[in-house]
Amino acid sequence: MIKEENIISISKHLKELPKKWNGKEAIIEMKENNFNQWRQMEWIGFYFEYLCQKCLKDIMEFHKVKYGNTSFDGFLGVPFDFKAHALNTEIHNIVINDTEAIEKAIEEFGCVITIMALGKVIYNDEDRKFQRWHQNLKGGKSRYEEKREERGAWSRLRKTDFDVQEITLIKINKETLARCGSFQKNFRNADGSPRRSKIMLNLDKLSKDEIIEKVEF
Repeated sequence: MIKEENIISISKHLKELPKKWNGKEAIIEMKENNFNQWRQMEWIGFYFEYLCQKCLKDIMEFHKVKYGNTSFDGFLGVPFDFKAHALNTEIHNIVINDTEAIEKAIEEFGCVITIMALGKVIYNDEDRKFQRWHQNLKGGKSRYEEKREERGAWSRLRKTDFDVQEITLIKINKETLARCGSFQKNFRNADGSPRRSKIMLNLDKLSKDEIIEKVEF
C-alpha cells in the first residue's frame, strides 16, 4: 500500500513542475532529452509523463509493474499512471489504462493511483503552422497522418499550449471500477483482431475518498 509520507513527498515534487506548457518548447525538450514519445501528436499527456519521470526519479520506479503488454508508468508501493486532461471541455471521461491490467493490479496491490494534470488547453493552430512545424521536426508526415488523408478524414486542431490548474492523485479500487465505463470494448483493429478494452474514468463521479490529494497551482 501507499504510505502517507509517500503522498506528501510526491505532492512536494509535483508542486515544482512548470505551470504553463508551450507545445514547441515541450516537444523540443523531450526530443533533446531522448524521450521517445516526442513525435506524438497528443504531446500534452506524454510531456506530463516526461515531467513526472524527471521530478519523481528519486522516489519512484518507472514501468516496473507489467501485465502482458501493458505496463504502469510508475511504482511506489502501488502502481501509478500519469495522465493529463483539459478542463475546458464538456467531456470529463478519461481513458486511463487497459482493463485487464488495472483489474490485476488492484487484485495484487489493492488499488492503483492515477496522477492527473488538469488544466486549460489552447487550440491556436487554425493556420496549421504548429502542425507543419511538428511534421518537419519529425522528418515528414507519419504513416497515421498519411492514412488519415487517404480516408479523407478531418484533421483535428493541434493543442499548442497547456495551463496547469491542479494535479490530482486519484485512487482507483474495485468500487471505482464498478462505476467506470469502458472504451474500445467490442472494437476491432484494421486487421480484424479485437482491441484491448480500456477503463473510462468519469471525473464527475469520483468520491471524496478516491481523491487522495490535490496540488494546486
